[in-house]
Amino acid sequence: MIVILIFIRIAKSGRKLYVRPLAGVQAIEDAVGRATEMGKPMIYSPGISVISDIATLASISILSRVSEIVAEFGSRLIVPNYDPIVYSVTDEVVKGAYVKVGRPDAYKADDVYFLTQRQFAYASGVSGLMAREKPAANFFLGWFMAESLILAEAGSMTGAIQIAGTDSISQIPFFIVACDYTLIGEELYAAATLMGEDTRLLGGLKGQDYVKLIAMILLIVLFILKLCGVPGIESLLVVGGN
Repeated sequence: MIVILIFIRIAKSGRKLYVRPLAGVQAIEDAVGRATEMGKPMIYSPGISVISDIATLASISILSRVSEIVAEFGSRLIVPNYDPIVYSVTDEVVKGAYVKVGRPDAYKADDVYFLTQRQFAYASGVSGLMAREKPAANFFLGWFMAESLILAEAGSMTGAIQIAGTDSISQIPFFIVACDYTLIGEELYAAATLMGEDTRLLGGLKGQDYVKLIAMILLIVLFILKLCGVPGIESLLVVGGN
């Protein structure tokens, strides 16, 4: 905790902190530019979870930045939502992005809407949307379940650039196979931080990386001490034992 607070303080002081660039994040602006050149829309799915899910919150944070880029480029972004509360939030986020870049009149309320709370009905609806609109880019960012492969395959058949990200471990392989770029696990949270404007989150992200590094080094040292026969190490390495 102390390490994280130190890095948050460093970030708030204005010092730049290096974070490994993510290919999926770097590809987002290219995808929007490609869609603009082709005159085709983009589809953004924030997943099928509720607003309290951390993956959904990360997706909404990314959506905010994506919407700003779309508004600047004068492109079209379609956001079908699974949850009605998530819909109300994404609607305000996209609308706010257009206002922020000075183009409030370009916002189309019909492009951000609630679809359904039935899992496979949602998958069918988004798949049909992709078949009709022939988008140039698809974004699947958030919590997904069995519908992930349906969405990714349907989008792949349209020839769109696809950027996906989820912390649902069981669905990551499907996105990796069917999408051009995939944010794996915690990379989704990191992407939300990198695309946001809150320096505290960036400091927290950097601090967590150092905490993990310290934990790994500590485990390696303890393991070496165990191999050397140092007594009492077993009690430190056993988790949940007596």
